[in-house]
Amino acid sequence: MNEIIAGIKIPDSRLAREATQLVRDTEPDLLYHHSRRVFLFGALAGERKQLKYDAELLYIGAMFHDMGLTPAYSSPHDRFEVDGANAARTFLHQHGIGESDIEQVWDAIALHTTPGIPQHKKPVVALVTAGVEMDVLGLAYDQFTDDQRRLVVAAHPREVNFKEGIIDAFTQGTINKPESTFGNVKADVLALKDPNYRRLNFCSIILGSAWNDQPHDHASCRNPAHAHG
Repeated sequence: MNEIIAGIKIPDSRLAREATQLVRDTEPDLLYHHSRRVFLFGALAGERKQLKYDAELLYIGAMFHDMGLTPAYSSPHDRFEVDGANAARTFLHQHGIGESDIEQVWDAIALHTTPGIPQHKKPVVALVTAGVEMDVLGLAYDQFTDDQRRLVVAAHPREVNFKEGIIDAFTQGTINKPESTFGNVKADVLALKDPNYRRLNFCSIILGSAWNDQPHDHASCRNPAHAHG
């Protein structure tokens, strides 16, 4: 049976159904409903921008984009975005999906918290980020109609105090590997939630590196044959 929400058809292929079940079995309700809203808002943004995109790939990207926050898919050291991208890649490989499609989904998940890049890549990549930015940050909120927002949230409710809840989910997914937040937005999460967190500083790393850029004693480097000439 086709499921249509806010005019957007939810993909109903075997691939999509199995992805839905896997995410449903793995993620808490907050992340599951968030991921479905990300697909819907991303698809609505794609229609508004008249982009041609593969709805099935967009769905997989949206559904897996936060899987790296769950204990089952969290690695010891990689960014949670990479963990989610790797989980999706394994899932798609198991279903015989081609490498170019897998690469789109991988990029969509890995880049979804890296502002300024996704919108310049293929539509699947751009639209996963657009959906995330709408649901988490409220970016482009007024570019969606009241009916679109109402229908999406009616189908997949935002929990009471979702804003705090999603920050808590980000915290739990990163607090045991704080180094993975260097240079990305999750550093802000740990700065808010973990009193022991200390930000790495890009400039301090440059200035403290092993390179010695002090002036050399060029006299000692002259050709010995001309030392007394």
